[in-house]
Amino acid sequence: MKPTTKKSVYKEQRKQEKIQEKKRMRMIMWITGICVVAIIAIIIAALPKPAPVQMPYETMPALGSSDAPVKIVELGDYKCPSCQVFSQKVEPLLKKDYIDTGIASLHFMNYTIISPEADSLTSALAGQAIFHQNNEAYWKYYDAMYKNQGDEKKIWATSDFITNLARKENLQIDYDKLQQDIANKTYKKEVDAHNAFARNNQVFSTPTLFINGKKFEDVFDYNKLKAAIEKAQKGE
Repeated sequence: MKPTTKKSVYKEQRKQEKIQEKKRMRMIMWITGICVVAIIAIIIAALPKPAPVQMPYETMPALGSSDAPVKIVELGDYKCPSCQVFSQKVEPLLKKDYIDTGIASLHFMNYTIISPEADSLTSALAGQAIFHQNNEAYWKYYDAMYKNQGDEKKIWATSDFITNLARKENLQIDYDKLQQDIANKTYKKEVDAHNAFARNNQVFSTPTLFINGKKFEDVFDYNKLKAAIEKAQKGE
């Protein structure tokens, strides 16, 4: 066994000092990291939350009580296959769970993104015309249009098709006035305003929902949709 020398003792001390220094540096970095994360979290929490957007409810058909605490707006296009799925799979659940119980109302806003100069526009003009005659008849139109939706790539939602469908469904409206309103584009300003709203609020697809003015895009995840409605009901 070699005798301990001052030099070897010194080396061992320096070695231990370096080890301790590395531990201190790691501890400082760890604490600094935690502090940075905490500061970022505080800043994010302190940032003002985006205010709900103002919705032009008066220009939209409504299903449910006007006093419902939660107002759901669907932005849709009658040419859109996904909107057809929403109308047949999700809307009935919303009606049973929230609309019929007075918790929510459903409103429809036109977003004519598929054929803005043809079927999408014609069906939107017709929808607004029916709504202004009879709000209740509008929702029969809503169901009938999606049940009878044609090929997305073909022109099918003509004035004659829509008027004949309205007669077939026995909608309680003036059919001649409906045809005149479509031909004269009576409610085009409302449809244009709906489209402008969608573009101004970064809506890129249909269907998209707004729940009490807050955009919601996971429209086919019913659990998430329920959670968003119940959060809105609490005023959050």
